[in-house]
Amino acid sequence: MPAPSRPIGCPPGLEYLTQIDQVLIHQQIELAEVIFGLQFNNKYEIKNSLGQKIFFAAEENDFCNRCCCGPLRSFVIKIMDNFNQEVIEVRRPLRCGGFCCPCCPQELEVHAPPGTPIGYVVQDWHPFIPKFTIQNENREPVLKIQGPCCGCRCCADVNFKVLALDGISEVGMITKQWGGILREAYTNADNFGVQFPMDLDVKVKAVMLGACFLIDFMYFEHKQDR
Repeated sequence: MPAPSRPIGCPPGLEYLTQIDQVLIHQQIELAEVIFGLQFNNKYEIKNSLGQKIFFAAEENDFCNRCCCGPLRSFVIKIMDNFNQEVIEVRRPLRCGGFCCPCCPQELEVHAPPGTPIGYVVQDWHPFIPKFTIQNENREPVLKIQGPCCGCRCCADVNFKVLALDGISEVGMITKQWGGILREAYTNADNFGVQFPMDLDVKVKAVMLGACFLIDFMYFEHKQDR
């Protein structure tokens, strides 16, 4: 995708996001994971609705963290543009998981450029429904995310609604797309679609990308039965 001019106030590298209202995120399949059941660092291609690659995302982690902590692991995901320049950094600290830990909600921070926080994704504890708050760089709430009661539906897309702060008005969507029986049964490689208003603050769009990664790890990264 050709690079548009960068608007004033837009972090370098995020100008791609100013002219689109959705992105497609495709996690790459690692054959060794399928054959040997090993866990490797996740890698994702991020494309526009025409299928043009705009970013590439790669997890940076060590073997012990991946094996011992599984999908609860802390991580750093670096997002590069088509010139292999890092434009976004997504960080998830290690937190206790499970519905029994309301005092330790999952959290994720997004930097653009790396070292400059532009927003956060914070889990809102609920015993049955996945809920999150998107915050700006000043920790002020901007949007809400609400998922379905059962995050793992069979043979269907799973939609996480992006809502205004009133919790009612729908402004976007994060969708875990059904990948087919073989892909779902034998791999953890998932496809997502992220929709947002065209005129949404580009920083918030970037934070929504980070929210997609957090949702992937929390609800869809578990080992499938083989």
